[in-house]
Amino acid sequence: MMIPTDPIWDMMGQLFQQHPWHGVTIGPESPEMITCYVEMVSNDTIKYELDKVTGHLKVDRPQKYSNICPTLYGLVPQTYCAEKVADRCNEALGRNDIVGDHDPLDICVLTEKNINHGNFFLQAIPIGGLRMLDGNEADEKIVAVMKDDRLYGHMRDIDDLPKPLLDRLRHYFLTYKEAPDYLTDQSNNRIVEIPEIYSREEAFEVIKRSQEDYTEYFSHIKGMLTKMLRGPWFDMSSKDVVDKPSV
Repeated sequence: MMIPTDPIWDMMGQLFQQHPWHGVTIGPESPEMITCYVEMVSNDTIKYELDKVTGHLKVDRPQKYSNICPTLYGLVPQTYCAEKVADRCNEALGRNDIVGDHDPLDICVLTEKNINHGNFFLQAIPIGGLRMLDGNEADEKIVAVMKDDRLYGHMRDIDDLPKPLLDRLRHYFLTYKEAPDYLTDQSNNRIVEIPEIYSREEAFEVIKRSQEDYTEYFSHIKGMLTKMLRGPWFDMSSKDVVDKPSV
């Protein structure tokens, strides 16, 4: 499900760079194949993330410890993790206290290629996901493969991944925020948990719900902007300005 587009947005895209979260669609073949925006690559020792207001990639912080993400990492456009994503997480884990993290849906993309920087889009095929909790917030991580990748592109389910690779991914997310002393103290309760690894079909459900959450929270904004941009003098049949009032 994609938010309906208006021709004026296609025209705006020829003049201005579209916002990676709001201005680019997930793609017509979702959830089987989706567009994603890559913020970080596997050799980044800086945590980059999309600035949600400006749409530019920014430095969030240096990675605190030696861990680096073993995959490309980014977000899925026009998704949002709120009530519907949280409801699915509660349902799967038999809980009722989990809430959405109110961020775009995260995605990890596997490829054999060595890519030196983020801030680009690619086509990815979801194969599963990590049901991750950060405190009581659902912080789902979709796992996908890059379309046409020679090493990973044929994979269609998370069971196709070598276990050591999946272990590396789990280890990164379980430990990248925590100091060594915290990890070795057995009395500490883990802040981050991954209680479930799920398959392709469940990944599809999470993606669909994140799109529904996005529509619930953001579709009215695009409608308002469309009305403002078109104005009473904009003739959509000719895609030209007619009878524009003098200023």
